[in-house]
Amino acid sequence: MHLLIVEDETQLQLQIRQQMEALNFTVDSASDGREGLYFGEEFRYDLAIIDLGLPQLDGIEVIKRIRAAGKDFPILILTARGDWQDKVEGLEAGADDYLTKPFHHEELRARVQALVRRSAGQATNTWTFGPLSIDYEKKLVQLNDKTIELTSYEFNTLEYLARHQGKVISKSELTEYLYAQDFDRDSNTIEVFVGRLRKKIESDLKFIHTVRGQGYRFEYQG
Repeated sequence: MHLLIVEDETQLQLQIRQQMEALNFTVDSASDGREGLYFGEEFRYDLAIIDLGLPQLDGIEVIKRIRAAGKDFPILILTARGDWQDKVEGLEAGADDYLTKPFHHEELRARVQALVRRSAGQATNTWTFGPLSIDYEKKLVQLNDKTIELTSYEFNTLEYLARHQGKVISKSELTEYLYAQDFDRDSNTIEVFVGRLRKKIESDLKFIHTVRGQGYRFEYQG
């Protein structure tokens, strides 16, 4: 999953980044509102963590402009402000939840996972498609109750396709999702990941369908 952190406190930004990377998120980070807005408008994310007290452009304005750009990924706001009006303003701007500084990192993790589940329309961390189950928190895939070993890129490819079940996902969209902004991108590797996945999770049943000239669609027809 792809996450954006917009936080001007260097040490806190690093701590959050490390925590989210430990959960296997691909993380982009920005230290001011203008840079955060650029990332939020230009790239696809599964979730954004945005501080309200940002330099150059405050967090409320960043959230408003991200929503105005049509981006609907969940947003968790961080604020050192204890006033309830600031929290309400953040939620009314388009945020989905808030966390007041200082906070316990366990609570941040729980709120992030809850927002991801809610966004995916899931009550639990596990998606089930007939004999195939995907636990996106534990990064565990099972087929007929047997654990399937996947690389991190293979898992992230499967997770993204499954989370958008029924939708055609282009190679460029998958490439953008899989790679952080500071890595070289090669859409040809998507074919490799998908080919490996098919060998590992498919036999008589097909989950990943190629839509010629458009991309891939994950679909289970039980």
